[in-house]
Amino acid sequence: MSATFALALGGGGARGLAHIHVIEALDELGIRPVAIAGSSIGAIMGAGMAAGLSGKEIHEHSRAVLGRPAEVASRMWKARPGTLSEMVESGIRVTQFNVERILKAFLPEALPATFEELKTPLKVTATDYYGHCLAVFDNGELISALAASAAIPAVFKPVTRGNTLYIDGGIYNPVPFDLLDGMADYTIAIDVVGAPFENERKQPNSIDLMFGASQLMMQSIIANKLGQSQPDIFLRPPVSRFRALDFLKIDQLMAETVAIKDELKQAVDELLQ
Repeated sequence: MSATFALALGGGGARGLAHIHVIEALDELGIRPVAIAGSSIGAIMGAGMAAGLSGKEIHEHSRAVLGRPAEVASRMWKARPGTLSEMVESGIRVTQFNVERILKAFLPEALPATFEELKTPLKVTATDYYGHCLAVFDNGELISALAASAAIPAVFKPVTRGNTLYIDGGIYNPVPFDLLDGMADYTIAIDVVGAPFENERKQPNSIDLMFGASQLMMQSIIANKLGQSQPDIFLRPPVSRFRALDFLKIDQLMAETVAIKDELKQAVDELLQ
């Protein structure tokens, strides 16, 4: 009997576009994970894979949408508040977008409405804001779960699902490999959190500092979790140079992280020897 694999895809905003290489590499190896867990962008990419999309299809969709600024602008326009009263009611806050609307405007149509319609079991993390704990979704409505998982504070409004307020799943569990314990022979985990990156620019501004501080906190959570248990394969593509919202830099990001494909293939090869 051939070995089974489970896949954990971490959060990191635009840096998670590197997950596409991972999905493509698994396709090329003929590996379909028996279970997938994801945080934030990792949950979104994981949902595409769980829905049966190939890495190539996810890659083509991402490039068709994000590779053209005019296309991004038109989809963002579709995701704007529907009415003036809705805008006034939520307060005219420039930074806080409705993440659920944005996902509906950007995600491929092949994504089903519910977890139950996915072809592979998927676990999606979010943070229960007032419950002060990790929430894991694996049933019911899919888009609201992905939105909750991706609701980066200060960029997106929190998401209400049921009567509970949720924010970004990466805050409690940036790379949720522990949710896959016992579900497969081997677990692959991919960390795209990155860390503050020193470049030639001046001092980091307050937004850079906020994102950078959350990266450092997430890295300390990951280090703590790795101290308790380790996935069979744990890889970190070189994504630190990119910011969480650098989605328009898809071509650069994909070019700079392409080596992860061979790295993963080699790691799988060594595991199965």
